Amino acid sequence: MIEFISIKDTQQSLGEWCRLLRKREKLTQKDLATELDLSPITISKLENGDNATLETVLKILQYFDELNSFNQFIHNKINNLNDNQSLY
Repeated sequence: MIEFISIKDTQQSLGEWCRLLRKREKLTQKDLATELDLSPITISKLENGDNATLETVLKILQYFDELNSFNQFIHNKINNLNDNQSLY
């Protein structure tokens, strides 16, 4: 059975991931915003599952050294699609 996951669910999960990364490093939202040249409101909105730009998400993942794992996830998806297409 396929479980339906909404965009909002994914935004909230992504926000929670970013919040946990920030807290692991004992940073406030203001600290992180200053480091990334973003506003604290932008960090708050992302962490609360509000709309965030892809660039903001990538900046945060890069700051916490998670960009490589995210990029690897994408490449794995691309490879799987390419493998499936080669079957046809």
